[in-house]
Amino acid sequence: MAELTVVSPTGSVTIARDVVEQIATATIERCYGVVGVAPASRLARLFRDQRLSVGGDASGMRVTVHVIVEYGLNLAEVSATLRSRLSYDLERIVGLPVAAVEVFVEDVRVTL
Repeated sequence: MAELTVVSPTGSVTIARDVVEQIATATIERCYGVVGVAPASRLARLFRDQRLSVGGDASGMRVTVHVIVEYGLNLAEVSATLRSRLSYDLERIVGLPVAAVEVFVEDVRVTL
């Protein structure tokens, strides 16, 4: 399914998953400790670049993100902050509940 649809008594609103992914990407880029978004695996780099995916439906979105974190930071704290900010921003901007945010730390990197 390429869209999320919310139906109410006064009508319906359809939101493309690409829009949700753009909002999530903007939130990820502003999150402290996250250097970048990474492909899910080396195989994903060859076939399909799957850095961020949005699943679920209008009753609860499921977001999966693969990130690169700044070396020396607590990975659990950065992941928890990212989950919290993604949930908050998506629920506030899109207006749909977030059922789950899964964060996979693919790499750590020293930034200069």
